[in-house]
Amino acid sequence: MSRIDESRPFVPVAIALLTVSDTRTAANDTSGDALAARITEAGHHLIDRTLLPDDADRLTTQLRDWIANPAIDVVITTGGTGITGRDVTPEAFSRVLDKTIEGFGELFRMLSYQKIGTSTIQSRAIGGVASGTYLFALPGSTGAVKDGWDDILRWQLDIRHRPCNLVELMPRLMER
Repeated sequence: MSRIDESRPFVPVAIALLTVSDTRTAANDTSGDALAARITEAGHHLIDRTLLPDDADRLTTQLRDWIANPAIDVVITTGGTGITGRDVTPEAFSRVLDKTIEGFGELFRMLSYQKIGTSTIQSRAIGGVASGTYLFALPGSTGAVKDGWDDILRWQLDIRHRPCNLVELMPRLMER
């Protein structure tokens, strides 16, 4: 359920987008294109976008670079969350996350179950926080990207969403 408090001003966040795939290119990255369009249509800033192969070391390096960049608030990846040997996005995330947002993956799979049934167990969608930056890993299908954005991230990355949202917590992520 989404509840937007129109009395509050919208606050755009800065998002970096990473497609993880051994087979996609910039010319056929339909899931990345769908997510990029949704990010900008929602009023957020797409700060950077890249495509990397399923290589945990390269993914970790890219994630660390974006986490260290104070101009980036959120990193969203698409792809590499399955269970095959080449799917290593959650492993790369585990190398950089300070905290896992367990509810993100749980909610994603719950929503996905309504559309694809038990096949949702093959998704290892994950969310978390690293050095004050939010990170979310979505599966690589265009449908999964739409579900993850339209049903979860769109609302949690909008400061007007009630009763609470992730944006209003951003100033406190580095508290000790």
